[in-house]
Amino acid sequence: MQKQRTLASEFSLKGKGLHTGGLNIHITFRPALDNHGYKIKRIDLEDQPVIDALAENVINTQRGTVVAKNGVQIGTIEHAMAALYAWGIDNCLIEVDAPEFPILDGSSRFFSEEIQKVGVVEQDTPKDFYIVRHKLEVKDEESGASLIILPDDKFSMNVLISFDSPVLSNQYAAMTDISDFHDELAASRTFVFVREIEMLLKNNLIKGGNLDNAIVIYDQKMEQAELDRLADEIGLPHQNVTELGYINDKPLVYVNEPARHKLIDVIGDIALIGRPIRGHIIATRPGHKINNQLARMIRKDIKLNEIQAPIYRPGIGPVMDINRIRELLPHRYPFLLVDKIIEVGGTHIVGIKNVTVNEPFFQGHFPQEPVMPGVLLVEAMAQTGGLLVLNSVDEPERYSTYFMKIDGVKFRQKVVPGDTLIFRLELLAPMRRGISTMKGYTFVGEKVVCEAEFMAQIIKNK
Repeated sequence: MQKQRTLASEFSLKGKGLHTGGLNIHITFRPALDNHGYKIKRIDLEDQPVIDALAENVINTQRGTVVAKNGVQIGTIEHAMAALYAWGIDNCLIEVDAPEFPILDGSSRFFSEEIQKVGVVEQDTPKDFYIVRHKLEVKDEESGASLIILPDDKFSMNVLISFDSPVLSNQYAAMTDISDFHDELAASRTFVFVREIEMLLKNNLIKGGNLDNAIVIYDQKMEQAELDRLADEIGLPHQNVTELGYINDKPLVYVNEPARHKLIDVIGDIALIGRPIRGHIIATRPGHKINNQLARMIRKDIKLNEIQAPIYRPGIGPVMDINRIRELLPHRYPFLLVDKIIEVGGTHIVGIKNVTVNEPFFQGHFPQEPVMPGVLLVEAMAQTGGLLVLNSVDEPERYSTYFMKIDGVKFRQKVVPGDTLIFRLELLAPMRRGISTMKGYTFVGEKVVCEAEFMAQIIKNK
């Protein structure tokens, strides 16, 4: 089982903002405790308010992602978020003294390099993945943008960008594994068309933009006087441009650098779901607005399904078969209620029971409408949890497990013949003096049908 991660130590960067212009911004990334998530602290304000970097807190997606809480906002966070996500960091406190992150060179490069320098450490708590079970899609009919996310056993992405431009028309980029981020993606810079600059300036944007922090694309002929006027508005030296193309002194890092940068933006915006993803994204003409729409859709799904069902592939052999289960548990017919164990970690276990009409309790519960008794669902979860504990002791046959307390029992859906039950039990705290506390869930498919918390004692038989 993968554990949560944070920075091994803090690091700081400084630079001007893309939209705030003249501000000299300082930003520090600090390690954070388990389950902290990404949080941003505005240390330039009196109360040093903290904003959770989550999709539902995004208030603006025009040329960058802006999050806010109680009227306090912070923008241009996507490049840093992409770097944190790509390095597998779950928990980080970011302190900044301005209303946006520094733009640096317009890429994720410097964030990624600093993370590589300070290193990453594992924490005690398991990662909580968002596992894509079925296709999710968002579309913008007006722009032709769409994002589709499909099931996959890792996080991967394909991006297609398309512009009505003789210089930058169609480009494609792919990420087959997030571990490629630092070497293949991080240095890809943001980009802007010269024809967009005046409109952006009128909207109080890109006041800190220049040829060092963005790829500038000249794709429509303008009079030199007009180009000089735009340069004066941004505070750049005049430059004679006679041919269409990229007008930066620094060449492209990659032939498809704009498409790779759009891929960075998608990662940074999707990072705001608050969990690492196992799924494949297909992004067509993505932008911060539609990226956030997908992230919000996923956040909604997370809230509706607080705990996701474990993945069960019947064709894969069990970690414990029924013979091993019988060695660990004293239960026998008709009270052995676990058929196999498919996953065991340091603090969790996943078990399976196939419910058939031949179960003896269906004779009386109920003859005309067979329903598995709720108390037996609780018992089956407890047996699964007992296997986690007993599997860790020597001579398990010399021990028995007894209930001390059961709390928070909820039955959400009836269980009937033909259902396959998936039990997931997680330790709530390390076992002490033979006493164990666990949280248990029972699933049928992706739906929780029962949940409960258990306290049990492991006692050596006389």
